[in-house]
Amino acid sequence: MNRRELLRNAFAALPFIPAAAAQDYAKRTAGYPALTIKDVQVIKTSGGGNYRWVFLKIVTSEPGLYGIGSANNNYQTMAVVAALEDHLKPWLIGKDPDRIEDLWQSAQMRTYWRSGPVNNNVLAAMDMALWDIKGKRAGMPVYEMLGGKAHGAVAVYDHQGGRTKEECLDTLQKSLANGYRHVRIQFGEGGYGGGGFIRAGEGNRPEGGYQGQAFDEEQYVDTIPPVFEYLRAKAGFGPKLLHDVHSHMTGSNAVELARRLQPYQMYFVEDILPPEQIAWYRNIRQICSTPQAVGEVFSNPYEYLPLITERLIDFVRCRVAAIGGITQQKKIATLCETFGVRTAFQEGGENDPVNQMASYHVDISSSAFGIQEENHFPPVVHEMFPGIGEIRKGYLYGSGKPGMGLDLNMDVAAKYPLGPIRDGGAYKTDRLLDGTVSKP
Repeated sequence: MNRRELLRNAFAALPFIPAAAAQDYAKRTAGYPALTIKDVQVIKTSGGGNYRWVFLKIVTSEPGLYGIGSANNNYQTMAVVAALEDHLKPWLIGKDPDRIEDLWQSAQMRTYWRSGPVNNNVLAAMDMALWDIKGKRAGMPVYEMLGGKAHGAVAVYDHQGGRTKEECLDTLQKSLANGYRHVRIQFGEGGYGGGGFIRAGEGNRPEGGYQGQAFDEEQYVDTIPPVFEYLRAKAGFGPKLLHDVHSHMTGSNAVELARRLQPYQMYFVEDILPPEQIAWYRNIRQICSTPQAVGEVFSNPYEYLPLITERLIDFVRCRVAAIGGITQQKKIATLCETFGVRTAFQEGGENDPVNQMASYHVDISSSAFGIQEENHFPPVVHEMFPGIGEIRKGYLYGSGKPGMGLDLNMDVAAKYPLGPIRDGGAYKTDRLLDGTVSKP
C-alpha cells in the first residue's frame, strides 16, 4: 500500500458510527416516522459578559426534538451570522437530519470554495446540532454513538502564570492544590509573548516609528527556559508543565527555544511556529524531543496531514468549531491514533459550553486523547446552559444525558443580546521594534 492509499484509508474512509452503535440506534428508532428539518434558528448572545456567541438550533418534525450547535467565531462573528441565516438555513430546511455525514459533505461542497474559517464555523454548528438530535432520539450521549467511553473522564489543564518566577511557582502550586496535574505557565507582562517584550518607548527604533510595546524573539528565547528551570528545581518533575508560544517564533529561534526547553520535560510547547512555517517542525524534530502541540489557528484539516503522518508533532491542537464539528474532529482524532499523535483540543478563552462538550464527546471516546483545555464560566452561563460540563480536580465531566448533554435556555440567552462589536472584533496583534506585525 503506498502513502497516498494509506492516507486515504486512514483519513477519509473511516466509519464514525460504530456498527454496534448503529444497530442500537436502528433498534431504538424502529417504527419512528421519518424526520425532516422544519426550522433553523440563529441565536446570538453576549453570554452575560463580553462573549460573542452564535448558536444554531435545528428543529425537527418530531415534536420537541431539536439540536444545538455552536458557530463560535470571536473575530468574524457577523459574517458567521449572515452565512447561517442567509445561506445555510434556506438550504437545510426540509432535509433529513439523520444523514449527518451526507449533510456534512454536501454543506462543505455547497459553497464551492471550502475549508475557510467562516464556512467551517457554519459546518460545525450544523454538525453539532445534528449529533445532538441523533443522540436525543436514540436516548444516548453522543460519545456512545462514537464507540463509547475510552476514559473515565476528560483530563484538562489549568492556566497560570506570573510576572516573576516566584509568582509562577505560587500559581502552579495553587493549581496542584486544586487537583490539576497539567498546568500551563505563561510568564511576564503583555499576554502571550510575555518575557519577550521591550517596553514602550525603549529600544532602538526608527525615528518617528512605532513606539509601543515591542516583541523581541531573542529576548524571549533567553527568558523563558530559565523560568521552567526554576519551576522544576522547586516543584520537581511530577507536574505536567505546558507553555504557549502563540506563534511568535520564526525558524531557527523556534528550534533553539525547543532545544533549550528539553531538559525540563515539558508536557508540550504550544504553537512555537505560525502555520505558514510548519516545515520548520521537521528541523525541531531533528534536534530535540520537546513535545509540540500545533494547530490552534488551522482551519483546513489537510494542514495537519504532513505533521501527523510524518510524526513531526505530538499533539493536534484545534477547536471543534474552527474545523467543522464533531464529524471532522473525530476523523482527525482517528488519524492521530493511527500515527501515534495525541489530541489537545483548544476549547478555552472566549469559547462556549457547547464547543466544550462537543470536544468532550470526541475526547472521551478516542484512544488518541491527550488533554483538553479547561474553560470556566460565570454563574449566568451555567443558568443559560442546563447540563453544562463540570470540572472537578482537573477532569471535565459531562451530564451523561442524551445527545450533547446540555441545552440552551433561550429566555436567558435573550436577556443578554449581542452588543456592538468594537473595531469589527479584530484580534489584537503585537509588533516588533521596527513596527512590523508579529504573528500570531
